[in-house]
Formats: sequence, C-alpha cells, structure tokens
Amino acid sequence: MRIPRIYHPAALQPDSDIALSEEAAGHVGRVLRMAPGQMLELFDGTDQTFSAEIIQADKKQVRVKIGAATHDSRESPLFLHLGQVMSRGEKMEFTVQKAVELGVNVITPLFSERCGVKLDGERLAKKIQQWQKIAVAACEQCGRNRLPEIRPAMTLDAWCAEADSGLKLNLHPRATHSITTLPSNPERVRLLIGPEGGLSADEIAMTSKHEFTDILLGPRVLRTETTALTAITALQVRFGDLG
Repeated sequence: MRIPRIYHPAALQPDSDIALSEEAAGHVGRVLRMAPGQMLELFDGTDQTFSAEIIQADKKQVRVKIGAATHDSRESPLFLHLGQVMSRGEKMEFTVQKAVELGVNVITPLFSERCGVKLDGERLAKKIQQWQKIAVAACEQCGRNRLPEIRPAMTLDAWCAEADSGLKLNLHPRATHSITTLPSNPERVRLLIGPEGGLSADEIAMTSKHEFTDILLGPRVLRTETTALTAITALQVRFGDLG
C-alpha cells in the first residue's frame, strides 16, 4: 500500500509530535481508517518530506511523531502562471486539479466579457478556498512538495497589465506561432486561457497591447479546460520537465 501523503501548513521539525489539521485527521482517521503504528509522509511546502508515525488516532484527533526530513524537489524549471477565465461548475475544479499536477506555479481566476461565472463577495471567496483545497489534494496525490498559489480573482485587463518579465502567451485560432515555433527559451511563462465563448475582439487587441504573443495549438477547436491542459503540457515538454 502506498504511504499516504499529507500536507501540513506549518513548518515541521524532526522528533516533534503534532496534531494533524481537522480535515487531514478526518481523512486519515475516518476515511483511511489508519491506526497507531502506521506511517504517513508529510510535507510543509519547503521541498522537504518527513516520515511520520501515527501515535494517536480517534474520531477527534490524529497525532503523529515526525521522523527524518528528506529534501525532494519536484518543481519544473519552467515557472508557469496560468490566467484562467473562470468556467462553470466542475470544469474550473478540473482545470485547477490537472494544472497543479502538470506543474503550474500560480493560478489566477479571471473575469472577462464572456465569462459565464457570476460570483462576488462571500461566494467568490468560498470558491477560491475550495480551489486552494483542490490544489492541496492534487499536490498530495502527485508528489509535489510546494503548493501552487491560487490568487484572488481579478479582471482580465488588470491581470494582463501586471508587470511580468516572462513570455506572455494567448491562445488564438488565427495565430501564426505555435509552441514549437516560439523563438525564446523562457524560464517564466504567463499563459492566458479564455472563456468557453472565447475572448472578444477588444480583449484580443488589449492582450496585444500588453505584449502577449498569440499562439495556435492545432486545427481543432478545444474546450476551455482541454485548451489549458494541452497548452501547459506542450510548454512543459518544450521548456520544462515533461518528455
């Protein structure tokens, strides 16, 4: 049986004993039904993993004894910042989960003219929290030891106007560049993925003003969630750690 991986939000120290968070304890104690003496692997976001032995497990609390630390970096040499215009329902959750597995470092949810998601205030804050939990679970599953950042939602034009020294890319069906023909070898990429209805003509012009390069993925029209994952994969193959 694979040893379960658990994220702990505070720094970990060998030879200490700690209580897992309520959510982690529920997963370990109630879902996995683990018992004292069984082992976990913990990570705290610092490129280190820690062996941990369960010393208490009941319905209310799980405590573990922290073992030795091991340095284990799983991050790509390519820093990827995904600007994703929000999609409806489970599509956005799927995009967040798979983007984390593929190595994205930062995800910013965006509002655009054709964005089908109408959220604000408390409802939007809860969505951001949910997407962050999905990112944590994806790291636990795929072996990443650094958590990607899920930023607060913002407007497309504000995001495009942010200063960024990396290569800026926007998917466009009539682009002349593909990922295989990009001229540079970047360490950072800011990737914009539009909504299900695409960006408006004004928005495309705005991205050009902010020095985004239009790229084409291929001859077929992809759904927004497929587009994001296809582009991220192609970028990781060309400039990152897939291949």
